[in-house]
Amino acid sequence: MAEATAEAPRRPRRRGGVRERITLVATSVVAVALVLGAVGFWVTLHTSLFDGLRNAAEQDAAVIAERIEVDGLGSISEPDERLVQVVDESGTIIFASEDAPSAPVAEDDDAAPVSVDDETFVTAVEGFSSDAGDGIVIVGRDTEAAEDTLATIAQLLWIAVPLIVMLVAATSWIIVGRALSPVERMRRQVDGVTAATLARRIDEPPVDDEIGRLARTLNGMLDRLESAQSTQRRFISDASHELKSPLAALRQYAEVARAHPDRISIDELRDAVLEEGERLERLVQGMLVLAHADEGALRMDANDVDLDDLLLDEARRVRGGTELTVDTSAIAASRVRGDAGLLRQLVRNLVDNAARHARTKLALTVAPASDETSVVLTVSDDGDGIPADERERVFERFVRLDDARARDTGGSGLGLAIVREIVAAHGGTVRIESGADDEGTRVVVTLPTSAR
Repeated sequence: MAEATAEAPRRPRRRGGVRERITLVATSVVAVALVLGAVGFWVTLHTSLFDGLRNAAEQDAAVIAERIEVDGLGSISEPDERLVQVVDESGTIIFASEDAPSAPVAEDDDAAPVSVDDETFVTAVEGFSSDAGDGIVIVGRDTEAAEDTLATIAQLLWIAVPLIVMLVAATSWIIVGRALSPVERMRRQVDGVTAATLARRIDEPPVDDEIGRLARTLNGMLDRLESAQSTQRRFISDASHELKSPLAALRQYAEVARAHPDRISIDELRDAVLEEGERLERLVQGMLVLAHADEGALRMDANDVDLDDLLLDEARRVRGGTELTVDTSAIAASRVRGDAGLLRQLVRNLVDNAARHARTKLALTVAPASDETSVVLTVSDDGDGIPADERERVFERFVRLDDARARDTGGSGLGLAIVREIVAAHGGTVRIESGADDEGTRVVVTLPTSAR
């Protein structure tokens, strides 16, 4: 039997750090630019120097040809460091400078560089016509000085380009290292943050640049993580406390029934189990809804839902189970696009919450808004009301303004928190107001008619 082997996690491919990569890229770009610039400069200088020699040779050839045409061959003097040849029509050299070769070094319109006794000359050819006959003048300019200049420039470039490249590499390494040092410091600080040290914060640079904004973003993330951790711990603590109460009651009834069967009847035990079981079911269901909402996974099956029917159903339920008066005269036909199950739970939570705190009556209303793009639903009671500074806090989880009374009436502190999450999932809003004549409480829910 072949044994299954767990595939080892793939390790990320090792790459150089940002500092190394930036330095390498910057140095490479500068090196390529310098090499291309150096080659281009050398080629341009070479072309310029040799074009200058060629122009000078052409001018010399033109001057000598003009003298021959005017004064004859005898007007030519011995040139200095220039190669001069005068060739007649038959190709015979009739004048040549010292050390000039015995054969013509160029022909008509041929001005290519030539080598003479290990020296290179740039030549120019100019024709003439005199009484003694026609011919050409060949003048050559020595390229030794230009070649020495080019060699010196090449040596300087061979030294300067590597030095500049190394200077750019060192400068880039230092500058990038200094620029990234706050990032490395932040990395070490974040690496030291654990679940037990979420209160730590990163040192924020005093400048408003990318590093400063990154530090503020990380601190904001830590704030959110700390708040989420605090909320989660409070949620777990409150949930544990809430679950403990019905479980303890069930256990107490069971222990008494086992130890003293004559003290608790079957009907009493059955009613206790049903009551505490329903309380547990409501609590667990509410916690599941809130957990899905926290994860952004609150599933919605969008359908057309008649809110007026939901309110009327709840009104009948409350009338049948309590002595409260339920006013439904302001319920008008109102349809929204949403999840029927979630909306039913929303209405039930609002009505149950109002019924627990009402003295004598409830008022349920629903009607399309004036712009016909939303529906406004209200649930009012004639209870003690909620202080203005507490109206936002009651939407938090497990928050009860009167813990003892809420437990006595079966409240878990999750009803309004679930209402807010369901309303938000449908793209609506919820708020709490004072009731009529500043008595009691009115919860106002606005839901869009179309699905979010």
